[in-house]
Amino acid sequence: MMADTDWDALDDETFRREVADFFRTEYPEEIRFPAHFLRWAQCREWYRKLYAKGFAAPAWPREWGGMGLSPGKLLAFIEEQEKHGIARTPDMGITMLGPLLIRFGTEQQKREFLPPTLRGEYIWCQGYSEPNAGSDLASLRTEAVLDGDEYVITGSKIWTSFAMDATHMFLLVRTDKQAKKQEGISFMLVDMKSPGITVRPIRNLNGSEHFAEVFLDQVRTPARWLVGQPNQGWTIAKALLGFERISIGSPKLSQTGLQRLERIVQARGLTADAAFMDRFTQLKLNVADLTSAYGRFAEIVKRGGTLGPDVSLLKIFASETFQRITELTLEAGGDAGAIEGEVPFGDAAIDILSPFYNARPSTIYGGSNEIQRNIIAKSVLNLPG
Repeated sequence: MMADTDWDALDDETFRREVADFFRTEYPEEIRFPAHFLRWAQCREWYRKLYAKGFAAPAWPREWGGMGLSPGKLLAFIEEQEKHGIARTPDMGITMLGPLLIRFGTEQQKREFLPPTLRGEYIWCQGYSEPNAGSDLASLRTEAVLDGDEYVITGSKIWTSFAMDATHMFLLVRTDKQAKKQEGISFMLVDMKSPGITVRPIRNLNGSEHFAEVFLDQVRTPARWLVGQPNQGWTIAKALLGFERISIGSPKLSQTGLQRLERIVQARGLTADAAFMDRFTQLKLNVADLTSAYGRFAEIVKRGGTLGPDVSLLKIFASETFQRITELTLEAGGDAGAIEGEVPFGDAAIDILSPFYNARPSTIYGGSNEIQRNIIAKSVLNLPG
């Protein structure tokens, strides 16, 4: 079956078998179940296979080259990714910007950016967080000033995932310094090759460079690359944060972590430890619940609906479940839990420390869990502030 197949028209069993067969036979073994985020050079060839198969954008509508999957099939696709250890590619253009442009972009912006993004020619990073504007994103200070048919951008962004490989950035900028902080913000697109952009990688505890700082010094971008209306970017930002939180809330990391833990449990004979297995079983139930909750939010996105503040529940649930899994994995590994890199467990080689390190900031990025709990309290439960 080729890229023009109507995947959603297949019956569920045929669809899942087609996806599983492709992942099993075509995905490179050397990057299956990776402990680190992959750089574009490591997964470029795999992405080209996805694109050729028509699997690059499962949630995009077919008219823009996506698979157009219904919520049930989208979840089946994700489940098969998890089962086969498929790594995340630098996918912000697919999972975040693409749906946003389809919803808010002009026809020109859709034609200009969606096809090359789908083909893997444009790799995107997100310019939201700043040194003094993380969870309080509305306090951002990066400024854009209109100069003829261009905006001139000055400021900096931090914790920018995939910035070292990105060809383009979507970012929030302040276009009216006199307005209230939630107002006067605009959403823009920038070419990362523009003069004035400097990218400085941030090395993590596990030695990887997934994040970066991005400095913008008098960077010019076409005014036609403004998405939506000037000073109305906060509405778009909230929609994109919804996309981000459903992405961060994916059960992917927890499912993969649970598989990793289960291998260690079997290799070390921990199934005989009743107290340990009680904790392990509880985590399995948590991941099942997380998967179900993710499916409900995914259905809203698929229908074209707007994610409400309750999507914060998903981000909290996913990040804290992932942390608990890595903590129990560290304990299950015994002395090997203190060794960096892959450690043999039976017929598998497992990296315990890298996922543990990666799980530490998961409750902070994408809006700290403390902030998300405040959002739920005020906007979902209507509790007094």
